[in-house]
Amino acid sequence: MPSTPNKPHGLAEIQVAELDLDGPDGAVLRFGPAPGGGPPVRAGDVYALVRLRGRPVATVVCAVPPGRDPADAVAAAARAKLAHDAPPAPGAHEESGPPGPQDRVTVVVATRERADQLARALDSLLAQDHPDFEIVVVDNAPVTSATRDLVEHKYGERVRYVREPVPGLAVAHNRGIAAADGAVIAFTDDDVVADPHWLTALTAPFARDPGLGCATGLILPARLRTPAQILLESHGGFAKGFAPRQYDPAHPPAGEPLFPFTAGSFGSGANMAFRATVLREIGGFDPATGTGTPARGGDDLYAFVSVLAAGHRLRYTPDALVWHHHRESWQDLKNQAYGYGAGLTAYLTAVLVRRPALLPALLRKLPRGLAHARSITAHRDAGGASVPGEHGAQDYPWPRHLSRLERRGMLAGPIGYAKARRRVRGVPLPWGSRPQRDEE
Repeated sequence: MPSTPNKPHGLAEIQVAELDLDGPDGAVLRFGPAPGGGPPVRAGDVYALVRLRGRPVATVVCAVPPGRDPADAVAAAARAKLAHDAPPAPGAHEESGPPGPQDRVTVVVATRERADQLARALDSLLAQDHPDFEIVVVDNAPVTSATRDLVEHKYGERVRYVREPVPGLAVAHNRGIAAADGAVIAFTDDDVVADPHWLTALTAPFARDPGLGCATGLILPARLRTPAQILLESHGGFAKGFAPRQYDPAHPPAGEPLFPFTAGSFGSGANMAFRATVLREIGGFDPATGTGTPARGGDDLYAFVSVLAAGHRLRYTPDALVWHHHRESWQDLKNQAYGYGAGLTAYLTAVLVRRPALLPALLRKLPRGLAHARSITAHRDAGGASVPGEHGAQDYPWPRHLSRLERRGMLAGPIGYAKARRRVRGVPLPWGSRPQRDEE
């Protein structure tokens, strides 16, 4: 296929696997394809999660030559990487002190007309090792009965079904908050496969830290079959690294002068949890943000900043892992690029409108904030990312037209938010009798 300015050629499928080692230079404890990722690993290009006795510590990309045992080849590449870049020490990786008793958790999954993907996600959620949790599926503005039929016929009493007629991810999440009976509410998407330890790892920090309002976790690709999936992951994807981080509004991080307005660094909506009382106190998610509205996104970012602005801490914990099925087509990637840009400025608009007390701090940081927004796309234009191929590693730059789409989305985000806000004006919070109000 000839190369064009918009589509790189030569991006063949990369197998996704996971490898567990008994130490940085230890023996292989387990090796196989990622959950939902495909058949047994064979010769060819491999992207692998590396674990040390179950703990996620790194990813590695390598080529498995024909005739070589895939586990041996990937393990050799992993040991070399860990020798060069030492993994976080267990003491630095884990929070201090054992967790207290785990509170009941509600897992909310918002969905719309994707019953096949939803079934895969629910199967993984029902296999969680957390001792006390429930699952609530919120069917957002359905046009068929497929989701209800799936939940009621396949999952019965193991999963609760709730319908939300108003379109929009944030509205659906708010409906889930109203239905939840857990002390902690976790959110994930219908296109993930959750690691069996995901929910326990994501919610354990709440038992350790009474001041914690939100936790986020690690998101890795479940499949890398198409050029769009590979390009997205090679330029960052959704992963936030393997080192835990804590964000405390009382002690802003020195390396993030724009804190807390760089909410994209905190995590993503496919892997997040909140203390239920905190989430309800901040008014939940802004219904004028999120997928399914003209704002296109920003619902998770708005919630992160709101939690921090209310004085609560936020923690990123890489032990809490979900495998995300990236969108497959080139058009999907274009839509995603535009949506990211729109969601970023939509959430900033929401902060200004809904939380005007934050305006002075935002204005002080606005010049650097605009430079940061520009850098989100500009750094991609500067160079490529190394991707394995049949002729060795190759560099594929982020297509400039995707950066332009993202910037176009940034310009459209405030307008989209205004349109969405008009649509949901007067819609009451589902756990209260009055419409959502802005701060006095």
